[in-house]
Parts: sequence; structure tokens; C-alpha cells
Amino acid sequence: MSVDTGTPSDAPPSEQAPKQALPVVTQPAAALAAGPPPPGGHRMVVVGGGLAGLSAALTAADIGADVTLLEARPRLGGATASFARDGLWVDTGQHVFMRCCTAYRGFLRRLGVEHLTTLQQRLDVPVLLADSGTNARLRRTRIPWPAPLHLTPALLGYRAFPFGQRLRAALAAYQLGRLDPSRPEVDGVSFGSWLARRGQSPATIEALWELLTVATLNAPADAASLGLAAKVVRTGLLERADAGDIGWAEVPLQRLHGEAAASELADVGADVRTSVKVRTIDRTATGWRVVTDSGTLDADSVVLAVPPPAAAALLPAGAVADPKRFVDLGSSPIVNVHMIYDRPVLRGPFLAVVGSPVQWVFDRTASSGIAESVADHPERAGAQYLAISLSAADDWIDRPAGEIRDIFVEEMRRLLPAARDAEAIEVFVTRERTATFRQAPGTRALRPGPATELPGLAVAGAWTDTDWPATMEGAVRSGLAAAKVALGGWRPRPPSPGPARRLLPVVVTSGGTPAQLGGCGSSPASPCKTSQSSRTPETKVPGERPSSSSPPGSSAPGPTGAPSAPPPPAASPQPSPPSTPPTPPSSPAPPAPPVPPTSLAPPALPSEQAPSTEQALPTEQAPLPAPTSAPTSAAASTAAPGATPNATSISTASPTGGFPA
Repeated sequence: MSVDTGTPSDAPPSEQAPKQALPVVTQPAAALAAGPPPPGGHRMVVVGGGLAGLSAALTAADIGADVTLLEARPRLGGATASFARDGLWVDTGQHVFMRCCTAYRGFLRRLGVEHLTTLQQRLDVPVLLADSGTNARLRRTRIPWPAPLHLTPALLGYRAFPFGQRLRAALAAYQLGRLDPSRPEVDGVSFGSWLARRGQSPATIEALWELLTVATLNAPADAASLGLAAKVVRTGLLERADAGDIGWAEVPLQRLHGEAAASELADVGADVRTSVKVRTIDRTATGWRVVTDSGTLDADSVVLAVPPPAAAALLPAGAVADPKRFVDLGSSPIVNVHMIYDRPVLRGPFLAVVGSPVQWVFDRTASSGIAESVADHPERAGAQYLAISLSAADDWIDRPAGEIRDIFVEEMRRLLPAARDAEAIEVFVTRERTATFRQAPGTRALRPGPATELPGLAVAGAWTDTDWPATMEGAVRSGLAAAKVALGGWRPRPPSPGPARRLLPVVVTSGGTPAQLGGCGSSPASPCKTSQSSRTPETKVPGERPSSSSPPGSSAPGPTGAPSAPPPPAASPQPSPPSTPPTPPSSPAPPAPPVPPTSLAPPALPSEQAPSTEQALPTEQAPLPAPTSAPTSAAASTAAPGATPNATSISTASPTGGFPA
């Protein structure tokens, strides 16, 4: 599972994944040109259209900056995107989030698409123990225990290992919560060695701790930073009782992120250019000059939201000390095995597996649009589309697609009784060779903050020092921080007469919670709705009898509202007594200018706010255009000689990310 901005694929062109261009945002490349700044304005160039770049661009444009966003690919979204394959929408990787991901959820609200996701009413992870064939569940109790005590019954009830080990696991969790992840002596230790010193058995590490670290840190416990593991446990499980509730998209990620962001950026006047490669970023006497393969842009500030190798190459001299250290962060791959069965074989939205090459299985039938493809592919009638996510996939990244297919088709038959009689009618593989940076001990010192030594130049990306792992949450937070640094003390001028472009006030309270995040309804992907009917699918494990669903929780409507109306005209004074000359009536007072924001802090989730479980009903979602087949210039590669014919492999370029379950 993965997230964030993209890097060029190291696969040959024949293996690169086909990508959908975004016609709504593509501008003529020849139109790029340097020009004078608008009077009193601020010109910002954002390089990179992943979550970090989109977050930075929206933050700056919302307060009145003139933003130009440049993306080398033909679409926005970075690693959190989708492509079309034989009538299906295929996400570049499986991405999920938690309730504690407040900045990312605020980003979705800003785009008007939070209702296109599902968020659990309580943490509930079904786990299949492959060796014994038994089931376990890691779930939050219905009893409203206060944090962090709420975790105790969840761990004691997790029957994946003996009760005595569960007690030790609970103690270790609370000890993790007391660690300071920012301290070098914490970040420099491996999570696995710390667990071993606290009596955690191999079975406990595999069935509990690596269930978390492999998915969130893209690394096994022995290779993961203790500091980052402590951050995951502390923020995701301990600080709030509902922090670990899991959410996922109900639509393709391209619709959730790239298309929605393109529409919103257009609405606030930003200039978005796709298929534009940046060559150099140079400092000038008045600001910055960005040289691309399509022209030159002058700017007052630049946000560089690209992966570590690209950032090291583009940063001008003097921006940071030893930018080559960014390359030392390394990378860790993710592989996804996509399987289409001729009938349903899995109940529930996802399943975790212990003791198997299979790690996590997600049902992507609805979001892939498979039902709409039946006319051209009648064999897909009644089919189920499952995505198997393999994090920390060093052992799988270079294996032939046919070999991967044979292994996982057989493994799914072993794990799921319903798969033994079903036929896997399609199997293909996607590879994210540089999915995240390698979140190993000691890497915190290599992660830069948003500010550089040169005023007006900032860096962003989930790989920067956000205090978070390489996740969607970290990417969004990095964009917010980079925009604030790049803008410096600039604030928007009062609106001038004449046609004014849309200016969305962002009123931020002292607690960092946006009181107003602007409009909605600008596109089918962002309808003007503040709440939707809620449903939380009951996650089931193979062989388990259905249980009654959880009672619906209260929904927290997304932020709404419009700019305050200008004050009414001032009343004319009463006439003077007859002994004095009358005073002429005064003119109406001009409308008050909008108040500029006082902070660009990431949106926070107040502790008293009711958890949101908003979700659109299928009939309320705007239709997604039918995907077209992949272009031949970026076709999926066939399996290795001798492999099963319908096993294919696609290498996707996806850089930073994943915060799953």
C-alpha cells in the first residue's frame, strides 16, 4: 500500500503503465513564458503534481497567490492515480487512510470528495492465520474506553497468539507511546530489536507488529525505524480511541485526487500544466526563474514537490547542505497482484493475512467499473476484482509476472475456500519500484524540512521531515508547510474593481481547524453536498457467519459557508436644527475586504468533533467516464516465456507513500 508524488519509472517503455491524460488541465506548452508580476500579487510555481504539490498549490491559490503548477506526467495525482486497462480502472497502488489523518481528510473536504470515501465507525481488521486456517479480528471495542486504555481490550481480544503474549503486546504498545520519535537515539534503533528486548515473540511480531509496520512503513520490523514505528502506534492507536479507524476510496484514485484537484485549481485561477518537464530552477535579482522544456517562468517563490533524486538534481547551489544526501534515503518497492475471479470469493472490503506471501487483499470490484465493462467482456459478468498488496516487496519486484501469477493463484486457493472452485479469469501485476523511501533506522537525519537556505524556495513531499512516515497524510502536510514557507510574510491585496477571480477565505482558529474551506459543486467529482447517507460495510472473514452491523455513528458534515456579506451602507445623518445649515447625506460605506488567513496550519480534528462516516450512495455519485484501452506506446508487458498467457506485468512510477491498515 502506498502514496504521494511520482518518480520516473526505471522500467523500459514497454513495461510502463498507461496513464490517462487530464484534458481539463492540460494547457498549450508553448504558452509558458516569463512575465511581469501582477501589481501587489505573488507568483508561485509549484513543481510536481502529486499530493504534496496539489496541497501546496491549493493552499497558495486559496489566499490569492497566482499559482502555476507544472507536472511532467500527463495527469495529476502522482502515485495516487489510476489508469485504464481493458475497460477497468486500475489504481497505481492500494491506498487507505486512518481517521487520525486529519490533513489528508481536510484535503478531501477541500476538494469536495470526502463523501466518495468510506471510513469505519470503529477499527475492525479481519485477519486470516494461514498456517492454522483460523480467523482473528483486531477491532476496537464498542465500550467507550478513554484513550489509551481503549487499546487494551482490542489487544487482549486479538486471538492471533497466546493470551500471555497479548498482555506483553499491550505493555509494549504503551511503552511505545512514551517514546519521543524525534530523538536521534530512538530513530537510530530498529523496531525489531526494540521489540525483541521487550519479550515480543516471533509470532507476536509477525501477527501484530509487522501487520502495522510492513503496511505503514513499507519495511519489516527489523528494517524499520523505531521512531517511525512509535509515531504510527502513538498517533494511529493511542492518542485517540477512534484514531485508527480505517478509510478507503469508493472510486478510482484518479477521480478522487487528480481530477478533483484539477477542477478546484481551475476554479481558483491556478494555471496547471501537465507534460511539462522542469530543467533548472535559478535565482534572479527579483525572485526565481524556472526553465522547462516548453519555456521559462518567473516567480516570487517556488515549491519543489518532487521525489528525492529529482529534488537533489533541481535544487540550486546553496539551497541545502549536501542535497545528495536525499538520494541516500533509498527506496522500497511495492508490488500489487490484480486478480479477477469469475465469481465472488471474498466477503468484506479487505482481509489481512498472516503466514502467507499474501499480505492484504482488497475488493476493488465496485471502484474499478468492472460492471460497465461486461458489454465488451461478457466473461466478467458476476466477477469479483481483488487487489493483493505486497509491501516491502524486495523479493517480488523483479520476478516474472507468470511466476507471480502461479504463486498467488495457488495461494488464494489455499486461503479462501470459495477460490478453490472459482476461476481466475484475469491476473496482472503492477510494480512500484520506488514506492516509498526506505524508512530505516537513522533516516530522519536525511529528511529535510520545508525551508531551504534561499528565501522563497521550499521543498515538499512525503519523504521530507513531516514527523510522519511516507504516507498520504505526510504528503499533504508537507505541501501545507512548504506553501507557508514559500509565501513568507506575503498576504493578499484587497480585491480590485472589475471582474475578480474567486478568492476562498480560509479562516483558521487558534486550534488549527479551518472554519471555512470554500466552495463546492465545481465538477461531477465535487458535488455541493455536506453529508451523505452513511454505511460501513461489515468486514467478514472466510467461513465466518454474518453478524449485525455496527450502529451508525454520527456524521460530521464537511465545512461549508460563504464569505461574510459586506456591511450594510452607513445610515445618513439626521438633518441639523434649522439654525445651522443642513448636512448633506453621506455616501454608503464601501464593502469590507476579505480578511486574510492568519495561519496555513493543517486542518486538525478537534477532540469533541463527531467522527465522520460520510459516504455517497451509488445513485448519488457522478458517472465516471468509461476507461479506454491502454495506448500501445505504454502497453503492459506480457509474461515471461512459458508463463500463463493472461499474466501481465505493469511497472508504475510511484514515489512516496502508503498509510494503510
